[in-house]
Amino acid sequence: MKVILLEDVKSLGKKGDVVEVNDGYARNYVLPRKLGMEANNKNMNDLKLQKANAEKVAREQLEAAQAFAKEMEEDEVVLSIKAGEGGRTFGSVSSKEIAQGYKQQCGKEIDKKKIILPDPIKSFGVFEVGVKLHPKVTGKLKVKVTEMKG
Repeated sequence: MKVILLEDVKSLGKKGDVVEVNDGYARNYVLPRKLGMEANNKNMNDLKLQKANAEKVAREQLEAAQAFAKEMEEDEVVLSIKAGEGGRTFGSVSSKEIAQGYKQQCGKEIDKKKIILPDPIKSFGVFEVGVKLHPKVTGKLKVKVTEMKG
């Protein structure tokens, strides 16, 4: 019997796969547990439509991420931290502060977890920080760290 998997099943396949299983296995295990459904014409057409819709949504998300990455390259976030004698910094700039500064200065939100910052920034200057917007798209954001006045 051919079955369309509704969930990932170990040793059978991934969600959306069409697999051939024994009739008894399908009737007694796969179908009652709602792990799959019979692969008849109606269900196969529904599966094709779902896959086409999922591909369309994924393509739209990728295009939106690419457009946002282009916009982000033109933006710059300016953050100030305290300085001690000799130009040394007190504290550092973390991804949370970069995300907050970006929202305040540019009016756009990014998730602090998506900012690629191996270590907090502990010096003054202009830094290019990566932002993972999509599994295939990483944007670049300029972060200017200046000395706090006063």
